[in-house]
Amino acid sequence: MIVSASYKTDIPAFYGRWFLNRLDAGFCMMVNPYSGKSLRVDLTRPAVDGFVFWTKNLGPFLGALDGVAERGFPFVVQHSVTGLPGGGLPGALERSVPDWRVTVGHLAGVRDRWGPRAAVWRYDPIIITDATPPSWHRATFAALAQALRGVTDEVTASFLQPYRKTARNLAAAGIGWRDPDREEKRALLADLAEIAAQEGMSLTLCTQPELVDAPGASAARCVDAGRLSDVAGRPLAAREKGNRPGCLCAESRDIGDYDSCPHGCVYCYAVADRAAAQRRFAQHDPMGAFLVPRPVTGRPS
Repeated sequence: MIVSASYKTDIPAFYGRWFLNRLDAGFCMMVNPYSGKSLRVDLTRPAVDGFVFWTKNLGPFLGALDGVAERGFPFVVQHSVTGLPGGGLPGALERSVPDWRVTVGHLAGVRDRWGPRAAVWRYDPIIITDATPPSWHRATFAALAQALRGVTDEVTASFLQPYRKTARNLAAAGIGWRDPDREEKRALLADLAEIAAQEGMSLTLCTQPELVDAPGASAARCVDAGRLSDVAGRPLAAREKGNRPGCLCAESRDIGDYDSCPHGCVYCYAVADRAAAQRRFAQHDPMGAFLVPRPVTGRPS
């Protein structure tokens, strides 16, 4: 079994101590977001083939990665680095994400310790606003790709998905945005794919099958048994079982929880209410079996 930690929240940034405690315990508890039922997830070495970590800030977890490796688990880091406007400035889309130059240093550290197959750069979401038009994305992506040359061999991109909660949160923040038509998206992706190739990376798309025919792009496998096998140095078998139509991910078990990430990214699909997420984070017990108390049920909308 591959364990995802987690596309629902940023475990490396905020819940690293809890994660290591659960490895020591050999299990964690989670709640199925659809049924509301509690589930026990085996985290012992015989049960887990490897981990996929999703994060916007690997810094607090760098030491923990050594602990994960020492316990015999291979892993891949899916790290979002966008350069989007941040901090407390008007029009900020990311409120607590480190400067991308710091993040590049973290990923370089992963490359140095575990090789370039151990990390994937995520340039997502691609969100078109007055402050971030297509020309902004071309220039920003080029700067990031140059800085990440040799650090990874893949960059995964996706355009903002207009979930109801995402549109609501953007409107509440006073940020106007638009969803480009297919041809505009394909043209931008073709340019990004060319830039990526010049820096030694392939560009893949996360669950946007209508755009995979963009020149230079291909479908992503974010939970990638082949990449994990390369990191582990041995073959790992996992059947393909995507979460959505067009998803090519290997079968995995995610141990995160919605409405628990306090990053405060305005576009986030996994947090309906930042204040609620901050309260749940404050109530988090690193020694507890569950990530956060009183887990929220219900799928993202």
